[in-house]
Amino acid sequence: MGKKRILIIDDEVGLTRLLKLNLEQTGAYEVRTENQGSRALAAAREFRPDLILCDVIMPDLEGSDVASQIKADPVLTATPLVFVTAVVSREEVEAQGGVIGGHPFLAKPVTVEKVVEYIEQHLHTR
Repeated sequence: MGKKRILIIDDEVGLTRLLKLNLEQTGAYEVRTENQGSRALAAAREFRPDLILCDVIMPDLEGSDVASQIKADPVLTATPLVFVTAVVSREEVEAQGGVIGGHPFLAKPVTVEKVVEYIEQHLHTR
């Protein structure tokens, strides 16, 4: 089975670079990053990810708007999307069973192990 394709959308360049490096080092993932929410849909259409990790607060386009665009696209609508954000605390996420507003959430800061756990969990629900 080939590598799973993960798209990371976050305006924090250092975070996306670090996540990409760490995920690719596992040997299980091919990772693309996009640091502008406004370019997320085009990046997803081109890359065709198996899963998207998306920040909530970005300067040019909110993560909720990115999620709406992804879900409205006939080719991408079934692509799992996990929000990764500092807007909610780890306790808030856990109290909601990891899902807020119908979307899975990971609270920053995150460990690579937790990101991999969420990726695997949500890839299998596809």
